[in-house]
Amino acid sequence: MEFIKGFTFGWDSRKGYFKTERAKESLRLMQERTASEYVIIALSALQETAHSTEIDYEGLHMVDDDELVDMIKYAKSLDLKVILKPTVNCRNGTWRAHINFFDSDVPGEPMWGEWFSSYNTYQKHYAKIAEQTNCEMFVVGCEMVQAERREDDWRELITNVRQVYQGLVTYNTDKYQEDNVKFWDALDLISSSGYYPINDWNNQLDRIEAVIEQYDKPFFFVESGCPSRTGSAMIPNKWDLPGGVNLQEQADYYEVMFEKTKDRSWVGGFGLWDWKTYLYDEADANKNDDYAVFGKPAEKIIKAYYQSR
Repeated sequence: MEFIKGFTFGWDSRKGYFKTERAKESLRLMQERTASEYVIIALSALQETAHSTEIDYEGLHMVDDDELVDMIKYAKSLDLKVILKPTVNCRNGTWRAHINFFDSDVPGEPMWGEWFSSYNTYQKHYAKIAEQTNCEMFVVGCEMVQAERREDDWRELITNVRQVYQGLVTYNTDKYQEDNVKFWDALDLISSSGYYPINDWNNQLDRIEAVIEQYDKPFFFVESGCPSRTGSAMIPNKWDLPGGVNLQEQADYYEVMFEKTKDRSWVGGFGLWDWKTYLYDEADANKNDDYAVFGKPAEKIIKAYYQSR
């Protein structure tokens, strides 16, 4: 597998966003200014709560199919390779990792079978688009920590996706969960969210390496990154961590992450988090404390690293 030099794009997109020239210019700048060769287009369907069983992927919170297809075609016109990643969130703000139901069905209570039925419909819808547009990879889920124990349901989902999509298929497990997933053998790649403390990369890479050796599969960090905020380098997954803007802390995090992973030959790349569909004014970069790197020192570090691979 070639080294994946990637960035996540589109996470904040709603209906109509991908139709704008502003969005396409943002994608072009992502490629130009980071030397990315892959774009991970991340979509976010919604269910009401962590205990709801119906997934809505047709509302105003989602880009339309036609504009998604158009954006994928535009990405390919830039010679970007495309990974499609349809995820799910809860309208009430609960993180998707907490979507959960009783292990044994109880009459009158929401059931795993109902949820996976809706989730299968959702995933197959976008897998068909991925096939239609020749996407290089499809991600069947992201950070579904409580759901991961439903091994048989995931295996059935992966089989169903493969019936309509012929490319590479992976699943994005959460940080610290790489050794808990039992269905890696059914996938083409192992991938995870690499939000690890700046001083703990060696320990976590040692742990993940044992998983890679067990399954003998390619691996990449389908997500990783750090906000430009004081304190975030120690807990980069905490998007709402209090702290002032700190561009250097973000830059230092990327320097260390790339340094610690470069000699691990099994680390097959990154899908960095994240490049905004609508960019802020570059002059305001020093006021932004988000994961974005546009106009920040981290942007140049990423470009230099990707160009060196």
